[in-house]
Amino acid sequence: LDRQMKTSALIFCSTAWSGYAFQSAPANRADTSRASPLHETKADLEDLAKKLNPVIGYYDPLGLGGSRFAGRSDEFTVGFLRHAEIKHGRVAMLATAGF
Repeated sequence: LDRQMKTSALIFCSTAWSGYAFQSAPANRADTSRASPLHETKADLEDLAKKLNPVIGYYDPLGLGGSRFAGRSDEFTVGFLRHAEIKHGRVAMLATAGF
C-alpha cells in the first residue's frame, strides 16, 4: 500500500505540475541590463561567477562550458547544460524523498 501511494503521488505530481516546469519566469521590464538566461555564453558565466563568488570564480573541472554540443553555439551549450542540471536536480530531490 505504501509503494502504491508513492507511485500514485509521483504520477499525480509529474502530470499535474509538469507544465509549470517549462514556463519561463515573468519578465521584469524594469531591468533590461542583464542578458537573457537563454542567450548566455561561457564568458557571461565567467563574469557572473566572479561577481557572485570572487574567491572561487568560474569552476568547470570537466571543461563542458567550452565544448560545443552537436556543433552548435555557446548559447546552445550553456542552455543545454543548464536544463540538464535542473532536470537531474529534480530527479535527485525525488530520490531523496524516497521515490
